[in-house]
Parts: sequence; C-alpha cells; structure tokens
Amino acid sequence: MSMDRREFLKITGISSILGIGGIFAAGGLRNLVEAQQVMPNPEGLKAKHWAMVVDVSQFKTDEDYQVCIDACHHVHNVPSIVNKKQEVKWLWTDTFEHAFPGQGNEFVPEKMKEMPFLVLCNHCTNPPCVRVCPTKATFKRKSDGIVMMDMHRCIGCRFCMAACPYGARSFNFKDPRPFITKENDNYPDLEYPTRTKGVVEKCIFCYERLAKGLMPACVEASREHAKKTGKRPGLYFGDLDDPDSEVRKILSVHYSIRRKPELGTQPNVYYILGGNEYA
Repeated sequence: MSMDRREFLKITGISSILGIGGIFAAGGLRNLVEAQQVMPNPEGLKAKHWAMVVDVSQFKTDEDYQVCIDACHHVHNVPSIVNKKQEVKWLWTDTFEHAFPGQGNEFVPEKMKEMPFLVLCNHCTNPPCVRVCPTKATFKRKSDGIVMMDMHRCIGCRFCMAACPYGARSFNFKDPRPFITKENDNYPDLEYPTRTKGVVEKCIFCYERLAKGLMPACVEASREHAKKTGKRPGLYFGDLDDPDSEVRKILSVHYSIRRKPELGTQPNVYYILGGNEYA
C-alpha cells in the first residue's frame, strides 16, 4: 500500500505526541520548561537580579542555623548521608576561615573566627560553572540571574564542581533516594523531583517557589523563626536592581562582604556584619 507525503507527516506527528520512538521522552521536559518561560505564572515573584543577604548577627544558636537548613533540604529532598565525602548539601555552615579566606586579620574578634556561617551557591553574576558545563546542564537564567541546575541533562562529569570556587555543588555518588529522611508524612516532598546516582545538584534559589509567588524556603523559615524568638530575620531576598527592594535598603545602611570577591565571579549572596555583638 502506498503512502503520500502528507499521510506520512501526519503519522510521524502523532508518533511524536504519543512519545513513540522516544521522541516525546527526549524533548518533553525541554518543551515544558520553554512553555513555562513563555507563559509565566501571573502570581510568580519577578526580579531582574535576585540576591540574598545574610545578617550574621541574627545567627546565635544552632537552632538559628538549622531551621533554615532543614527547610531547604526538606522541600528539595536533599538526602542525609553521614559520610562527609559523599554528603549532599544545598545550605550548610562553614567557618570564617574557609568561608572568607584572606578577608580576616589578626584583630578579627575571636568569636567571629570561631562562629559558623551559612553558605550556599552564590548565583554568581559571572559563574565559572556555567562556562565549563559541556551539556548546558548548568546555566544562568537571563531573566533574573539564577544559576540553574538541570539534573536531567547532567552527565556527571563534575567539571562544574571543579570550576566552582565555593564548593557549592554536590555529587550523588550513590542513589540518594534511600537517604531521604522520613521525618513526617510529607517526606519526600512530591512537588520536587528526587535525583539519581551520578548527577550534580545545588541550591537553585527556590526558583520553583518563586514561580508560585513564594519566597525561598530558607528565607521563609528564617522569618517564622524570627517571629517565635523575637529577633530580626537572618535572611533577606529580593531584587538587587530595585532600589526600593528590601535587600537594597539593607545593603545601603550596613557594611557587607562577599565570598572571594577577588575572583571576579561577583557573588549575589551578601553577608552583613555587626559590631560589638562579636566582642
């Protein structure tokens, strides 16, 4: 039986829609992402240049840090792996010496030298991780500057990990799913995909929450914790290009530092330091 060109194209078109031959499976996710970019949620939070401010003076107890870390790791199904060489982390703490090498001096208050600092992906304006990724699994959003991580495209080469000067990326050496801690009935969070062995992951500034009109999980947790403790929030998030945004107002009246600014990556996570509370 013969078949003309029009009939052939009709059949192949249907095959693509149904996923026959893997056509839809290969391009479905990409098409979905592109569709979301074309038709954004009108309730979503928008900015030209997202940035985060960490008020170091508001982190005084282990709980102050942990509520933020737990909120981040909970909504993103980050596995709890005890082995430090294989752990996966999006938001964690580090010492002043490691977080800000070269920015200290012999007169830095001893308390500041010893205290932990919250660290995460800096969503750099000039991200070296993006330049080295061969599959574009890591890329920077033109709309707002968030450095993204597409785990479906990641081939596990770990070039991005080598390029990142902040140690902000984790590699899944083993299947992470068995290590997702069952803390309550909503764990794992079914709204965010779990990962597989052999891919890299990191903080993505909660882009999926921003699209729904919600602040990043860590920022929201910091606000709720501040209400309970009567302190100021330790984390702030907003549009760095908007002079009326909360982050701009805070940075305009507080001295701030960034991690390894001499590298030219231009981090978009700022740390404001207090004064006599460290004495």
